[in-house]
Amino acid sequence: MSVTDREAGPLAQSEAPRTPSQTPGRSLVPYGQGRIRGLDAAELGAHGAAMDRLVALGLPVVPGLTVPTGASASLCEPDTAGSAVDLVEQLSGRRIGDATRPLLLRLSASAPTEIAGLPPDLACLGVTPGNAGDLCAVIGRTEALHEVWAATVRMIAEYALDVPGAVLDDALLDTPEPRARVEALLALVAQRGSGPFPDDPAQQLALAARALLGRWDSPRARRSRRAQRLPADLAVALHVQALRIGPADHSGYGTAVSRHPETGRLAPQGSFFRGVRRSAPPPHTSEPLERLAGGTALLEHSLLTLERHLQAPVSVDFEVRDDEISLLAAAAQLRPPLRASVCLAADLARDGALGHEEAVRRITPVQVQELLHPQLRLTGGEELLVRGLPASPGAATGAVVLSSERALELAADGTQVVLVAAETNPADVPGMLASVAVLTGSGGIASHAAVVARGAGKPAVCGAEGLRVDRAAGTVRIGDRVLREGDPVSLDGRTGAVYAGALSVSVAGPPPELSTLLEWADGMRRLGVRVNADTAAEVSTAIALGAEGVGLCRTEHQFLGERLPLIRRVILAADPTAREEALSALEHAQHEDFRALLAAVGNRPVTVRLLDAPLHEFLPAPGQALDTAEEQRAAALREANPMLGLRGVRLALLHERLYPAQAEALFTAWADVAATGVRPELEVMIPLVSLPEELAAAAAYVRGAADAVAARTGADVPYRLGTMIETPRAALLAGELAEHAEFFSFGTNDLTQLTYGFSRDDVERQVLATYQERGFLAASPFARLDPHGVGALIALAAQRARSVRPGIKLGVCGEHGGDAESIAFCDDLGLDYVSCSAHRVPVARMAAAHSALRERRGESGSAR
Repeated sequence: MSVTDREAGPLAQSEAPRTPSQTPGRSLVPYGQGRIRGLDAAELGAHGAAMDRLVALGLPVVPGLTVPTGASASLCEPDTAGSAVDLVEQLSGRRIGDATRPLLLRLSASAPTEIAGLPPDLACLGVTPGNAGDLCAVIGRTEALHEVWAATVRMIAEYALDVPGAVLDDALLDTPEPRARVEALLALVAQRGSGPFPDDPAQQLALAARALLGRWDSPRARRSRRAQRLPADLAVALHVQALRIGPADHSGYGTAVSRHPETGRLAPQGSFFRGVRRSAPPPHTSEPLERLAGGTALLEHSLLTLERHLQAPVSVDFEVRDDEISLLAAAAQLRPPLRASVCLAADLARDGALGHEEAVRRITPVQVQELLHPQLRLTGGEELLVRGLPASPGAATGAVVLSSERALELAADGTQVVLVAAETNPADVPGMLASVAVLTGSGGIASHAAVVARGAGKPAVCGAEGLRVDRAAGTVRIGDRVLREGDPVSLDGRTGAVYAGALSVSVAGPPPELSTLLEWADGMRRLGVRVNADTAAEVSTAIALGAEGVGLCRTEHQFLGERLPLIRRVILAADPTAREEALSALEHAQHEDFRALLAAVGNRPVTVRLLDAPLHEFLPAPGQALDTAEEQRAAALREANPMLGLRGVRLALLHERLYPAQAEALFTAWADVAATGVRPELEVMIPLVSLPEELAAAAAYVRGAADAVAARTGADVPYRLGTMIETPRAALLAGELAEHAEFFSFGTNDLTQLTYGFSRDDVERQVLATYQERGFLAASPFARLDPHGVGALIALAAQRARSVRPGIKLGVCGEHGGDAESIAFCDDLGLDYVSCSAHRVPVARMAAAHSALRERRGESGSAR
C-alpha cells in the first residue's frame, strides 16, 4: 500500500505549495497540485500521485513537478524544459549555478501503477565542466558527484545523442575512475554523437527526457511489459526534482522504516549515505540514522503521520539537505515485522484511529502463536537432517541425549539438551521437562511426546521418518547421517524441521501490546478458554496467559517420573492387602497434588479427569519388574492394542477402590483449600465411557467418596459430575448419558482416533501425509477437527444432551481446542468452552474472538 491507496480526509488546501504565477500550463504540475487540478495516478504516475498525497498530509517533500503521462513527450522540447527548470528553481528557492546554495536536477519516470522495468533516474542535470569543481568543493567528496554524472551522460549519449552502446562500453572498459569516465564520455559524445553534451541545464533536461522515453520504448522494455501483462504502449509520467547540493556533513540520503523490528515500537530504523544520491552506493559506506545531524527526530513526525494515514508500518526514502528532511517516496511495508504490526494495531486503537474490533481483526491466531515461541534464524545454508511432524511449536538448539537419565544429568550442569527417542513414555517425562526440545522417530501430534511437550511449552518434532536410536552405541542414525550423543542439533517444532549444528534462535516474548489486544479480544468472544494442566505450575502459567480455568486435569500425569511406582503398585498388587496399602499411598500423594492444583486455580472452574491412560504406560518394560512374580503379573496384563484395552472407566470398574481413592483425595484437598477462603468450581469427569451403566457405576463411586469426606470432615463439597465423550457410541448415546452427567467434555483426540479407526501414534507418519498429498484430506484430523465426521458426532451429541438436560455444560478438551478453525467450529455449535495446552491459550483467545467477529459480520464459514 502506498500513500495513494487511502484517502487523506479533509485537509486545508493551503498545505500544498503555492503555485508561482509564472507556472506554465497543464503540462507542468508541481508536487501537491495534482488533485487540485483533478489529476490522478493514471496521469500523474504512481510517484506523482504519491508525492501529491504526501504534500496533502503536510509532510516535507523534495521540491519538484510532474509532467503527466499525456504530455511527457513535451519535456523533450527546450521551451518546456526551460519552463520546468524555472519552476523547480522557484519551488526550491535555489538556482542552478549558484555557488553558495547550488541546485541540480533529477529526472525520473513512473507508470500509473508500481511496475518493474522503469528507466533509471538521471541525476546531476545542470553539472558542467565549468561548475563541477565548485560543486565538489561544496560537497567535500569528489567521487560521488562524478560517478552519478557519468551514469547520466552515458544514458543520454546512447538514447538521445545516438552514440552506440557498444562504443560507449568500449570507451569505459579501461576507465574505472569516475572523473576520467566523465571526461571520456564527454569527448566521445563530441566525437560520435549527433551533437555535443550541452552546458545549458534546460537543454540537458530536454535530452534527459528524450533518453528516458527512448529507454522506455526500447525492445527490451517492451518485452518486460509483456512479461508483466501490461500494454506495450503504456505511458509514463516524468518527474523533475530539485537536487539540492550541500556539505556531506549536513547532507545525504537514505531509507527508514517506522518501527523497531524487535520491540515493535515507533522508532525509525534504517541507514543513510552522505553526499549525492546514487543508485548503487559503495558497500560499507552507510551510517546509522542516529548520525544524522538532527537524529531520528527528523523522521519521527513524518513516519507517525504516514502510519496514521496508511494504518500500517511504513518505509520511506528521504534526503537530508542542510539538516532538513525531505521525502522522496513512502509506502506501507510489504512484510512488516510481526511485533511492529501488533504494536501499531494497539497504538492506532488507543489513538482512536481504529476501533478495538478492527485492531483485534488485524492480528491472526497464527501470528499470536508465532509471537509466543522462539524461532530459528535461518540463512539458507543449514543442513537439514530430517523433517517430521510439527508436534509442538517453538525452536531450540541443544546436545543430543538418548535417555531421560542422561538429560537430567546434563541439564543439572546447565547444558541444553534435546531428548531423542524412538518414542516416549511416562517414565521419560522428567527428562523431557529437563530438555529444551524433544525429537521422536514415531508418534503423531496426539502422541505422548507431543502432548507432554505442548503442555510444558517445549518444541517437539515427532514421527521423524528414518530415525533410528541405538542407546547401546550412543548413536542416532537418520538416513545415512550418524549423530552421536552430545552432537548439537536444532529443531523447529512449528515446521517439523531438524537441522545439524547449533543455529541461532530468536528470543520469544511478545510485546505488552499483545496483552492489550487479547484483553480487547476477551470482551468480544463468547466461547470460554480453559487450559489442559496437571500441576500447580502449569496452572499458574496458563492463568498468566489468560486461561479462565482448567478444562482438563489428567490425573494419570501426576504419576509420571518418580511417582510412577505408586500407580504401578496398585495395578500389580499381589493381593487385596497389598492393593489397599498401594491405594493409601496413592491417595496421600494425590491429596498433595490436588491441594496445590486447586490453590493455583483459585475461584475458577477446574475439571479433574479420573485416571485414564493405556495400561502399557504403567507396566514395567519386559525385564524391569521387581521380581519374577511381578514380571509374570505384568506379562499377563500386556495387551495387543492397549489404546482400546483396559483403560479409563474400565480399569476403575475392575479396581473398584481406584476412583473412590482419587475422589476422596480430591474432595479432601478441596476442603483444605476452601478453609483458606478459596473455592474452586470443581468438576469431576469420568473418562472413556461407552455405556450409560459404566457412567452410573462410576458416578456412584464419586458420590460415595463425597459422602465419606463429608462424614469425616464435615465439608459438603460442591461439585459437578460429568463424562468425557471420546467414543462414537458415547456421542450417539449422549441423551442417555446426560441423565447421569451435568457436563460433557469432548475428548477429540480419542474421538478422532476411534471415528476414523486411525491410530494417532502411527497413522500420521505412514498414512496422513500421503492422504494430504493426494487431496483426500486438507489437514490432519488430529490437528484440525473434522467437521463432517467427528464434528457431526459432536453436533449430534450436543443436540441430544441438551434435549435431556438443557443447561448441560459442553466443552472440548482435545488439542483441537488450540486450533483456530476447530475453535470456530466449536463456537458455531454453541459449545461453552474449549480447553488446550497452556501455551496455546492466547491463540485460543484470539481465535474465539475472530470467530465471534466473523459471526457479527455475517461472514460465511468459507471465509475461514
